[in-house]
Amino acid sequence: MKSCIAINLKKDRIIIKINDGANQLEIMESLRKKLTDLKKLYKDEKTPITVTGKILKNKEIDEIQELIKSKIDVDIDFDMPKGLGLHNIKKTFEKEIALSETKFHKGSLRSGQKLESEGSLVILGDVNSGAEIMASDNIVVLGALRGLAHAGAKGNKQAIIAAGLIDTVQIRIANVVKEIDRDEEIMHKQAYVSIVDDNIVIN
Repeated sequence: MKSCIAINLKKDRIIIKINDGANQLEIMESLRKKLTDLKKLYKDEKTPITVTGKILKNKEIDEIQELIKSKIDVDIDFDMPKGLGLHNIKKTFEKEIALSETKFHKGSLRSGQKLESEGSLVILGDVNSGAEIMASDNIVVLGALRGLAHAGAKGNKQAIIAAGLIDTVQIRIANVVKEIDRDEEIMHKQAYVSIVDDNIVIN
């Protein structure tokens, strides 16, 4: 099997680049083989390692970090988005929205509360003003959406937002943002939000 990992030695650090199309099983197998050779480079100095090249889920980052630490006691940085915020979006990707891990939250979110999901997010209640929800895929709110919602937060423009009632000032899908003027637009009941021609449309 061809390795999906490339290791480059820089002046002040070692770069581990992961092939963007590799799955986690391939990554871990290649990394185990590479670490044997990499360990030989380490003597007295502990040159830090930077992992880059592929957007990873938090669980995958933890697994990679744990494997490296088990072989080499060294500082490790991940040059990729670990959170779901807009500032962490590094690239745009599309995926089939029907195939998504879903997280369910029972109850309403109050002002100041924030909820994130690596897959899709279903809120069994309201999202009140001042609350914030983010998902790398779809967002469904069975009640009223009055807080901020950001679907497709890692760049998935196929993601959607659906709510029993939309009464918020802003919604986001991927890197597309729609400001809603409450004085100009009525509240949207049983609303479905998606991207059409790079614009957010509420139906």
